[in-house]
Amino acid sequence: MGVGKSCLLHQFTEKKFMADCPHTIGVEFGTRIIEVSGQKIKLQIWDTAGQERFRAVTRSYYRGAAGALMVYDITRRSTYNHLSSWLTDARNLTNPNTVIFLIGNKSDLEAQRDVTYEEAKQFADENGLMFLECSAKTGDNVEDAFLDTAKKIYQNIQDGSLDLNAAESGVQHKPAQPRTPLNTDQQPSKEGCQC
Repeated sequence: MGVGKSCLLHQFTEKKFMADCPHTIGVEFGTRIIEVSGQKIKLQIWDTAGQERFRAVTRSYYRGAAGALMVYDITRRSTYNHLSSWLTDARNLTNPNTVIFLIGNKSDLEAQRDVTYEEAKQFADENGLMFLECSAKTGDNVEDAFLDTAKKIYQNIQDGSLDLNAAESGVQHKPAQPRTPLNTDQQPSKEGCQC
C-alpha cells in the first residue's frame, strides 16, 4: 500500500504526476495504445489495491494476466520485504509464462533510500524477473517499465510460449478489419449531390 502503483499507471497513461493520489479501493484500470514491432497493441492495465483487506479481491485479477508489475517503494523496506509473498501469489495464480516485472518506485527520493538497487536487482535475477527503478513523480523509467513488459509479452506470443487461443493467456487477438473496396462501377447521382 502506498508504493505508487496508481501514480505509475497515471504517469504512463496520462503523462503526468498525480500528487494527491487516493488509495485504490479494490481495482481500477487504465488503457493505452502502443506500438510494438509495427503492431498496434492496446494495453489494459489493472491497478489493484495494495491493502491486505483487498488481497482476496486482487488475487482474482492474476488469472488471465499476460503480465504483472510488482511495485515496492525504495524508501520503505517493509514494502520490499513483502515482495516474496506477492511473488508467490503471482506465480501460483498466473500462467507460467506471465511476464513479471519488478519496479522500485520513488527513485527521485534517493536521499531517503532504504533498499539498495543491488539487492533488489539480485532478488529480481534470482526470481527471473525483469527489473527497473522508476519515479512516478518525474516519469523516469516509467515508460520503459510498461513498454518493456509489453515487448516481452509480444515476444512470448511470437515464440509460441504464450498461446493466443488459450483463455488464460490474458491476450486477445483482434485481426485487422479488411478494408471495403470502393465500388467504382457506380457513379453517384448528380441530382441533389452535395459533394
